[in-house]
Parts: sequence; structure tokens; C-alpha cells
Amino acid sequence: MEFKKLTTKEKALSLNLDDKVYGTIAEIGGGQEVADWFFKAGAASGTIAKTMSAYDMTFSDAIYGKSARYVCEEKLMKMLNREYSLLSQRLTNRAKRSHFFAFSNTVETINFRRTNEGHGWIGCRFQKHPNSEPNDCIIHVALKDNDPLWQQQVLGMVGVNLIHACFTYAEPEDIINALTDNIHPSRIEIDMFRIEGPDFHHVDNRLMALKLVKNGLTHATMFDRNGVVLQPSERLYKKNILVLRGRFRPVTHVNVDMMLAGMRAFRKEPDVEIDNIVPLVELTLNDLTLGGEVDETDFLDRVDLLCSLGQNVMISNYQEHYKIASYLSKFTRQKKIGIVLGLNNLVRIFDEKYYNNLNGGILESFGRLFGSNVKLYVYPTQPEGTDKLLYIEDFEPEDHLKHLYAYLKDNDKIGNVSGAKAENLHIISDNVLKMIEDGGEGWEKFVPNRVADAIKANHLFNYPYDVPLDEDEDLH
Repeated sequence: MEFKKLTTKEKALSLNLDDKVYGTIAEIGGGQEVADWFFKAGAASGTIAKTMSAYDMTFSDAIYGKSARYVCEEKLMKMLNREYSLLSQRLTNRAKRSHFFAFSNTVETINFRRTNEGHGWIGCRFQKHPNSEPNDCIIHVALKDNDPLWQQQVLGMVGVNLIHACFTYAEPEDIINALTDNIHPSRIEIDMFRIEGPDFHHVDNRLMALKLVKNGLTHATMFDRNGVVLQPSERLYKKNILVLRGRFRPVTHVNVDMMLAGMRAFRKEPDVEIDNIVPLVELTLNDLTLGGEVDETDFLDRVDLLCSLGQNVMISNYQEHYKIASYLSKFTRQKKIGIVLGLNNLVRIFDEKYYNNLNGGILESFGRLFGSNVKLYVYPTQPEGTDKLLYIEDFEPEDHLKHLYAYLKDNDKIGNVSGAKAENLHIISDNVLKMIEDGGEGWEKFVPNRVADAIKANHLFNYPYDVPLDEDEDLH
């Protein structure tokens, strides 16, 4: 059975007519756009206990306390904490029959001179049952319209969608998909989503981050080494970033050495602040696709292994290197970005067939790749059956690209990764994976000990259940 998708006004009215849903709306920076929908829909007194808008910084600080920035998650959480606390303290007479909520946002819309980018933090703290502990649903949005009034309009629609979805749906993916109802995809990006609380204790927010990319709501999302979902622009703002891209199926000694050796080279750069580096391992959506579908279990397995090795993880739909470089450069403000890759990937970067979709071809791609203080750190390769290591000096592009390649090398845009552990270069991830799936012997020596233990204990990558443990292995 198909259901008609409600308009924004219809969603607001349906909440106003629900005598159980009751709460407050507090907004900073973007106007009273969310509350406005409820008032215009009619019967708002059935839903709204209070609305509030604090534009002046002094008033905002006095009400909610100071934060490092006004448009940040910290400020949003202070708003939710205060508004929900006041609601539950002052409306005890309604507690037995109401599902309380506190909605807040702190938003920066585009300015008159168009010198900034509109974005905001939006959250809803809500009860699914009377007298129950509340849940939190937190999102970060990037506003893409080039007019502040249009951005405010989108902000209001997203806010209504969020409140309505929190009270309508039980599954977090349904909430995610409802956030952009009645909004064209070009107008908004949602690059962070987190939901938690007693009614969502089963939810793995790393999987929700994947769904944002999978469902086309954002190009990239990330989480830290503890698996906590992060908003990329906040974590990467004015940072030096070192990226290792790969499939990591599984993580091998080569992957680990690529990051360690790449980091040593990156730290030596004169324009890199050692205490300001964020290392990232990045998986593209294409590399998470098995048989045409994203294997969510396989995804979580790989993330668990990477996080166990202390890595921040990014998921993106950027297959090409120039796209991930352009994306990261939005946040770094000309701080250096390093990309660690193998020599075979360098060969592909110089293959012009990958740039047929660009009007400027390979030159346009290189402008995007190297135009924002980006350097490629190339890890050597070893041809099968030889002891010879191949470096960037051994790569010869097509004749008409040789001068371009020489220019990039001479201007320190491409460099070797020195000190690679040659004894590991024979390790091929696909071969290791095949050994794991077949229950073969000896694959453990190709991966870090922590990775091998996790694969065995949790039967990752289809590791057979009938493989006997070694006598000196315990069952935990």
C-alpha cells in the first residue's frame, strides 16, 4: 500500500492536532523558521508550549552559556539540555499524558556578500512514551541555496520533517529518509546523523553514517577511532590531513606501513604543524559494494578493525582522487593535505580515460587535485618475482604527459615514501582474504595481531566456524 507523502504544512498540522505531542522550539541565527510552520498550520497551541529566538550573542550566552562557536554541536546540546529541563520541570501536570520534546537549532545562513557557507546544527530531544527517558536525534546540515531567504525556507522544512519523523517512525533509516521530504536534493546536504536513547539503544550510528552516503544525503561522513560519529567540517577545520585510501579487506601489514611511513614523510614537511595533524583512512562507497549492494555487516567489520588500530575513518562516494582532495580542502583553509597511495594508483591518476566526464580532461582534474596544497606520497611497489622496488622515478607516463609529470615532481607535488618495509610488499589483500574464507593456514602473519585475533574471534570476512583454535588460543 502506498501512502501519500505529506507536505510540510500537513506535517505541522498533524502534530498540532496530536494532543500527546507537546514541547518547545528554540532557534538561533536562522530565524523562527521552524516555529513559523506550526503557527501558520493552525492549532499550534496544541503542540507548542514556548518558542524562543536568541539572536544577540550576549543574550544567547546568558541563557545557554558560552561555547567555542555559536554554530556548533556544543551550543546545540546546551540549548536542548536547558529547554528540555525547563519543560519537564514546569509541566509536571502534563507528564502522564504527553510526549514531551525540545527542538533546537543554531544556524548560519549565507551573508549579504556571499563570503560564507550556510550550515547549522539541528536537534530534537523527544519522548516516545509519557514519563519515559528522552531520545536525542542530532543532525548537521549544509544549506546549498545562494539566497538567505531560500536557506531559511529549507531550514524550516527540515526542522518540521525532523520533529514529525521522530514521532512517526521507529526505524532510524526511515527518519533519515524523511528529513528531506519536499526538498530538492540540490538544496541541502546532511553530513551527520546521530540518534540515541532508550528507544534506539540497538542503533549503531556508524551504520547510520553509511546510510547518509548510501542514500545520497551527503558525499562523505566520518567517525573517530572510538566509533563516534563526527561532523567532518568541525573535526577537520584548519587541520593538516593525511589520507590513506583503500578497501582494507582485510587490513594488512602493507596498509599499516603505508600510513606509518606516509606519516613520517608528512611530518617532515615545513608547512605541516605536527600537533595539528588528523590522520584518516577512507573507504569509498564503491569499495563497500558486494554483488551490487552495500554489505553492511562487512562494512562494520572493516570499520571495527580500522578503529581497533586507532584510525579515524571516512566513508565517501568520491571514487576519484581529485574529488576527495577538493572535498577536504573546503575545511583545511589551505593547510596541507597528504594522500598516501601506491605506485599503481599513480599510474591510474595519469590515465586520461578516467576524465572523459570533465570538459578540461586531465588538466581540470589535476587543477582540482593539486590546487589546494595537496601532495601525493607514493608508496613503492615490487614486481612479482623480483627484489626490485619501483619508485616515482620508475613511472613513465605517456609522452605528451611527461612534462606535466616532471613539473609536479619538480614542484614537490608528488614524492616518494621512503623507508617502506620491503619484506611486506608481496602481501596482496585479495590473496589474504581468500585464505581467510577458505580457513587456510598462515594468513595471520600477513595482518597485525590485533586484526587476526578479531577475525578469528568474530568470524569476520566469512572466516569458517569449524576451524579449530590453536591450543594456546583462548575462546574470548
